[in-house]
Amino acid sequence: MIDLHSHSTASDGSYAPAELVALAAEIGLSALALTDHDTVAGIPAAEAAARERGLRLVRGVELEIAFEPGEFHLLGLGLERLDGELGAALVGLGRAREDRNERILSRLSDAGISVDMDELRELAGGGRIGRPHIAGMLVRSKAVRTRQEAFDRYLGKGRPFYVAKDCLELGEAMRMIREARGRVIVAHPLSLFVSWGRLASIMDEWKELGIDGIEAYHPAAKIGQCRRLERMGRERGFRISAGSDFHGAIRPDRKLGRTAGNLQIQDSYLEELGLAR
Repeated sequence: MIDLHSHSTASDGSYAPAELVALAAEIGLSALALTDHDTVAGIPAAEAAARERGLRLVRGVELEIAFEPGEFHLLGLGLERLDGELGAALVGLGRAREDRNERILSRLSDAGISVDMDELRELAGGGRIGRPHIAGMLVRSKAVRTRQEAFDRYLGKGRPFYVAKDCLELGEAMRMIREARGRVIVAHPLSLFVSWGRLASIMDEWKELGIDGIEAYHPAAKIGQCRRLERMGRERGFRISAGSDFHGAIRPDRKLGRTAGNLQIQDSYLEELGLAR
């Protein structure tokens, strides 16, 4: 059993990188991809912990791509370089994320919703603050009952306190992942929120651009949808990936090593993606 999509406190997860690796080893994973949003800062600590526990750490990152109407996330898996053009771009995206957080908090304050920065930092576990942590603060302040309600009412795209994130263009993101010698994989394609017919056309465009594969299996989708995505991907010659998109306590519905339908993620996906050793 493996997992090819997970997050630590380096972005918006609730486990520190070494803690995440320890959990993966405890439940019997043989490989784990750390794919934090817009950062590879957690990879060195995760790699050190993985070596101690005899677990393979797949270097990864998750980048948001400019797209409407939904969200387009791109995974870089099997990165061999963490510096270069990708490293420089991630530094800029980190600064932009901090600016975005300040603007969201300012909007909340203007609406009479106070946010305690010490509590917010506590929720982030010493890592980078993101919208899931702000959602957690809204739950604590009883402005909403659940984090999902916080996104649905306030923080999601088109909601009152949403602030657009600085995003990369697809071509430049692909170029940087390739320079880092990684695989270019589209994460959870259904988050684009387009029709199946439109998605088929977009996938044709991805193939022309040279994208390597798609994450067909993701816990936010139903198993029938995942199988349909896999069929569409294989018809176009894409490599197929699967992940849990694990965040820890922030998203307790997502289990490490499991994907849609609570299916175990098999190590055969490493060979599928050309990442087997």
